[in-house]
Amino acid sequence: MVKRTDASTGQIVDDGKPDEPAATDDSGKELIDIKVYSPYKSYFDDKAYSVSAVNRTGAFDILPRHHNFISLLEPCEMKIESPRGPVPIKISGGIMHVRGNRVIVFLDV
Repeated sequence: MVKRTDASTGQIVDDGKPDEPAATDDSGKELIDIKVYSPYKSYFDDKAYSVSAVNRTGAFDILPRHHNFISLLEPCEMKIESPRGPVPIKISGGIMHVRGNRVIVFLDV
């Protein structure tokens, strides 16, 4: 179940749905879906272990089962740790949206 704090009452509530199982690799390590694209190019669209980037407050990592999250990204070298190895993507900025074990990064917007 997804638990959150209700904005109007401050009470802890849940959605009543069971948690979806996270995808795993052959060794059982959890994966998240990551899609990084701009209006003209897709940079990454696959499962990975994590993604690291930089926002106004500094560097951060997104791992499987991360809470819902949205952030403006600063110019940096975003790093995706995939089962096939690290994937660096140099960005000039963008928007990252994390929801339900899925990360979507919009670049050049």
